[in-house]
Amino acid sequence: MYGAYGHTGRFVVAQLRDRGFVPVFSGRDAEKLRATAAAASAPAPAPGPEVRPAAVDDPASLDRALAGADAVINCAGPFATTAAPLIEAALRAGIPYVDVAAEIEANLDTFAHFGDRARAAGAVIVPAMAFYGGLGDLLATAAMGDWTAADEATVAYGLSGWHPTPGTRTAGTVSRERRGGRRVRYTGGRLEYHDDRPTLLKWAFPDPMGTREVVGEFTMADVVTLPSHLAVPAVRTHMTTEAATDLAAPDTPAPTAADGNGRSDQTFVVDVVVRSGDTERRAVASGRDIYAVSAPLAVEAVHRILTGRTRTVGVASAGEIFDAPDFLRALSPHISLEPLQERTVS
Repeated sequence: MYGAYGHTGRFVVAQLRDRGFVPVFSGRDAEKLRATAAAASAPAPAPGPEVRPAAVDDPASLDRALAGADAVINCAGPFATTAAPLIEAALRAGIPYVDVAAEIEANLDTFAHFGDRARAAGAVIVPAMAFYGGLGDLLATAAMGDWTAADEATVAYGLSGWHPTPGTRTAGTVSRERRGGRRVRYTGGRLEYHDDRPTLLKWAFPDPMGTREVVGEFTMADVVTLPSHLAVPAVRTHMTTEAATDLAAPDTPAPTAADGNGRSDQTFVVDVVVRSGDTERRAVASGRDIYAVSAPLAVEAVHRILTGRTRTVGVASAGEIFDAPDFLRALSPHISLEPLQERTVS
């Protein structure tokens, strides 16, 4: 468990332990690792989780950290820095790799740089196995059903607000710098960088959220994960203006716990619509706390990989490597799903 002391990492550690896994704590800061391990073991007198500090620029330390592990989950951003070294270490150790990267460019790098090698080695690498990139991909794959292609897919994020973690802010800065401040969209079967101003749209979310204003083409990791295996030439992601405004404001505080599990009071609806001709199919999931819900996504992925419930090898997104409808049903303690819908549009 790399990045065990981070905000999302703590949720993942708790989920691993709930599911009967024995996490080994790893990350760059040995002091934070020890403090997190001590807190995780309190008040029991038994020894806490094993701590193995490792730096991404020190391959030998990563090899020691992964020695004897069954899999590695990477929750330490920015993933532009951490993903490649940890994937290399996972390949050397012969174990699966899963991360929760929301960075578009980092996910692109994972597919581009490791696809052939991982496939040839029979290895499993699953990037973006989180709220952004993973959940939308599972919903879109489920909505596609028996379709082999569609004209477009839209992922609309209905967040009540967004209090970003320091890691989210750092990752966002890295991504903006990598694309020179430009925006990105997926259209015509390819990623396109541009300087167009954002547009505001109205999106009809399911009740009780209803119609809300969204920032159009507020592009997230879904523009990498969906096209990696679905024949959809246009993928759009929208974000409620409340959440986009929170994220843009430098003084928006980090999330704070509102229950005994550490979850914030943020709520979300992920509304995915795929269209083929004049027919639309829709899949909707709702829940609480985008960071906390990434934990069951990542841990369920590891469980399925280790128990052989996968459909391919190599670098693969959630919707390609797993049975999407079955995976979503397994998340029922953490998210609510609406029945899949189909309608004809004029």
